[in-house]
Amino acid sequence: MLKNELILRNPLRQLGFETEDILPAGAIGAVLSHAGVGKTALLVQLALNGMLRSQNVLHISLNDPVNKVNLWYSELFHHLAGRYEGAQISSLWESVLPHRFIMTFRVESFTVPKLEERLSDLTEQGIFSPVMMIIDGLHFDESRRSDLNALKALAAKNGMHIWFTVRTHRHESAGLDGLPVSFSAVAGLFDLVLELQPERADVHIKLLRGSGSTPGGSPLLLDPSTMLIKDKEL
Repeated sequence: MLKNELILRNPLRQLGFETEDILPAGAIGAVLSHAGVGKTALLVQLALNGMLRSQNVLHISLNDPVNKVNLWYSELFHHLAGRYEGAQISSLWESVLPHRFIMTFRVESFTVPKLEERLSDLTEQGIFSPVMMIIDGLHFDESRRSDLNALKALAAKNGMHIWFTVRTHRHESAGLDGLPVSFSAVAGLFDLVLELQPERADVHIKLLRGSGSTPGGSPLLLDPSTMLIKDKEL
């Protein structure tokens, strides 16, 4: 069955985690990289895996409109399922869409109370209750500490986990922990941190913080041509 095959093909287990969820309820994780390397693509694949397992995903975009976010999901799903029959793919795509809700904010006007209000509207009215949340486009520095603490509390309260994209800069120096200085100030709040590192024709997925495999020893790559996660040996 196509659905089960796509679930079993989730390669993130190779990072050393026992389940596909990687983050438990109440935990927060981050994916770091320079602009355009594949942060959003990686998190969309995590979201798709959850959706295939009937888990609700709330995707918060602070940069892109709903139609662009939807295109990310559609293109990556069809790349994942590309070798199957068109009718089968279309049917499965329609069946998983109810497990995703896209919400947008202007990055300059985004606040945790605004997000909490909109989330409460969804859950209290029985419209949508997420297990996973993605926040794409938030800027990080020491001033975000209180927001991150509030978001972590929100995750625990609602029984969900949250993933963030973190944009790094080539000119930025690293702290003593090897993380970019701007992110290092809040890194201790995160349960898991992944970094995407371009190397030659591929993008390596590195585990910098968390309880999976040995940090820096990830066998996974992101294929720049499809933005799909792949095994290093393939």
